Amino acid sequence: MLVMGVFTLYFLVPIWWLIVSATKDRGQFTSTNPLWFADMNLVENVSALLRYDGGIFARWIGNSLAYTAGGALLGTVLASMCGYALAKYRFRGRDTLFNVVLGGVLVPATALALPLFLIFSQVNLTNTFWAVFLPSLVSPFGVYLTRIYAAASVPDELLEAARLDGSGEVRTFFTVSVRLMFPALVTVFLFQFVAIWNNFFLPLIMLRDEAVFPVTLGLYSWNTQVNQIPELRGHVLVGALLAIIPLIVVFLLLQRFWRNGLGAGSVK
Repeated sequence: MLVMGVFTLYFLVPIWWLIVSATKDRGQFTSTNPLWFADMNLVENVSALLRYDGGIFARWIGNSLAYTAGGALLGTVLASMCGYALAKYRFRGRDTLFNVVLGGVLVPATALALPLFLIFSQVNLTNTFWAVFLPSLVSPFGVYLTRIYAAASVPDELLEAARLDGSGEVRTFFTVSVRLMFPALVTVFLFQFVAIWNNFFLPLIMLRDEAVFPVTLGLYSWNTQVNQIPELRGHVLVGALLAIIPLIVVFLLLQRFWRNGLGAGSVK
């Protein structure tokens, strides 16, 4: 419990500092206790942030939601279909293909950023929405996880019964297998959502137009200008606070599906 308490403080103190700092004006930020409130200026700070530079921060949030929601959803569907096929169908080269997927899990995303940039530059897609969105659809870890989960949770007898009843393979997957694999799909979706939302290096390489920046890259670009434009320090703090809200909301909304699915599996 002592170790858990220490690590809890380690993770929560920076968030508490961010919340407190986002409520202060520029003068109070350096002249008051960094871990306690002064005058409550959160509403004014948020309003100033949303008005700055024609409301570019709201556009960045919208871009991140588009990159993340679409990429996490489609990436989860593709990963689940690939993992299910590797688990339930026997075909030549299946084990080799799965080993390639495992190799993809071991390759860090930063190592792929430059090759991806070279590929997208050949087809003139750099500095566009697709340069960040398309790579986010691929999740080797999601394929690995859903393959393992499908092999353990989807009985072959149930699939045979569905086929005998006249159900096609696609219909069986979406109406039978997906329900049994749901806890794994929620896990993959959460991993994808967090990874894409926090993605920084790939947009940094791919994008130059502020209009298509995700919020991570937008806040970074502001932070590099703090010495020239001091008011941006407050905007970066408030923006960072607003940027973690979608992650918290997604975890709170999906945790009950996660817990219910795991509980159903234990009862079975």
